[in-house]
Amino acid sequence: MTEAPAAYDNVPGNYYDKYNTRNPIARYLMDGFLSSFDMLTSETGVRNAYEVGCGEGNLSMRLHDRGWNVRGSDLESVSVSEANEQCAKRGLEPMFETRSLFDLTAEAASAELVICCEVLEHVPDTERALAVLKSLAKPYLLVSVPREPVWRALNVARGKYISDFGNTPGHIQHWSSTSFIDLLSKSLKIVTVRKPLPWTMVLCRSD
Repeated sequence: MTEAPAAYDNVPGNYYDKYNTRNPIARYLMDGFLSSFDMLTSETGVRNAYEVGCGEGNLSMRLHDRGWNVRGSDLESVSVSEANEQCAKRGLEPMFETRSLFDLTAEAASAELVICCEVLEHVPDTERALAVLKSLAKPYLLVSVPREPVWRALNVARGKYISDFGNTPGHIQHWSSTSFIDLLSKSLKIVTVRKPLPWTMVLCRSD
């Protein structure tokens, strides 16, 4: 039996391999997401990253293949196993561990760039999560979330989650680009904002 997450942990969503989808529309959208990710990570000028909520490790491995030193963690042990399988295929030691965002410490998980993409919409206590992420970021933090109401509108347009008005299972937080940037601005310095449809992606500094 899977242990129920603590009240402040992520709410799991449905599994969909968006990074390797063959759907042409989804592939087009993901190309925009990854292009923004590449641009913002390059903008930092650093080469050391820690990914919080690494999932199957696709973003971290994308950085590793560009010469970055990467590590990461995720709440879901199955995802971490898949991420470490990607390491094994490259002849690398495991880079990822199963840990809650809220258990991470600066001593164990700080990096020049901390990445937290497609995670915060699942987290009940967003302000506490951002405080942890800020403590890890030395000095950069890259975050992305679905852009509402565009995200749900696109789900409805493709006939998904109609009974929930297009809300993807597990998404308990919902932000427009403006409201998300306003939230981040309370504790972080905004460096660059990109809006690949249908996401908001923000590069911040902790200092």
